[in-house]
Amino acid sequence: MTISGIMTPGDVLIGVTVSGKPKLLGFVADTAAATLGIGACVILDALEGRERLGSTGIGAGIAIPHAPVDGLAAPFVLLVGLAAPIDFDAIDDRPVDVVCMILTPPGDQSGYLKLLSTIARQLHRPETVKAIRTAGDAAQAYEAIAGCKP
Repeated sequence: MTISGIMTPGDVLIGVTVSGKPKLLGFVADTAAATLGIGACVILDALEGRERLGSTGIGAGIAIPHAPVDGLAAPFVLLVGLAAPIDFDAIDDRPVDVVCMILTPPGDQSGYLKLLSTIARQLHRPETVKAIRTAGDAAQAYEAIAGCKP
């Protein structure tokens, strides 16, 4: 499974300003809903339900909110670079400025875990995260996460 097989440069936003975790989750839910044609409230409920189990802030300023979503036919990934870090209740208590949301169809646990693992491995690479943080535009951030030019 490749990130470039799931994402496009249009699935990357940089310089986003939000005031905290709830606003961020609302923003990514709204953004995904506009692309996917699924209600934002369905997506937000799924993301908030997952966050109640434990924060998806994995440390080093990175969060990977993820959830299966009813009505979704294929995986969807949205990369967001924040203009300023926000509190996300991350495992290391550091604020988050790189967010990669993953939504998957329900019932595909194996695909869900493979995609989550692939993205987590890519975001574990310091050079990837640095490139996302310093990207001048969405295409550069996409290249950093997907490992290829658009």
